[in-house]
Amino acid sequence: MKKEHPLTIAIAAISGGGKTTITKQLNRTLPNSKSLLFDDYDFKGPDDFIKWIENGGHPDEWDLSPLIRDIKAIRMEALDYLILDFPFAHLHSQANEFIDYAIFIDTPLDMAMARRLIRDYSNHPSENVFVELDFYINKGRRAYLHMLETIKPNSDLIVDGMLPINEIINFIREALEKSD
Repeated sequence: MKKEHPLTIAIAAISGGGKTTITKQLNRTLPNSKSLLFDDYDFKGPDDFIKWIENGGHPDEWDLSPLIRDIKAIRMEALDYLILDFPFAHLHSQANEFIDYAIFIDTPLDMAMARRLIRDYSNHPSENVFVELDFYINKGRRAYLHMLETIKPNSDLIVDGMLPINEIINFIREALEKSD
């Protein structure tokens, strides 16, 4: 029996937690799949990210129309999987109706911060790193904690972000096979 649409998998994590890496690797290893990356889009949403978090950080305050349009189009294709690099898991009502399975990559805050600094600041003056760390200590950490408190418990599968990438992929593939 032919599936109506590809199994749509959302990969969530804190910033630097491995969303994009795992999404791309899953796309390479799962047969007949496509992926969409959250950071490839410009979304309308709150102007002040920290105030947004302080006011509850409700994902529905982000207009994800461009991503939703692409999800709808891809779900019409004869694919087995659609993998989304998507930070909100099941918590964004506009996207949730299309998400079959949400996975949270549980990466310790210090490791995620280290990865993000290497990724985003390796070609910048060291002063920029200090500014980013100061912001994290004084304000930004709240956003990371908010994700751990809200997104993680609303995911279908939680994966240890400290595992090697190939083990994370194998763990996810085994979980997907069991859920079929």
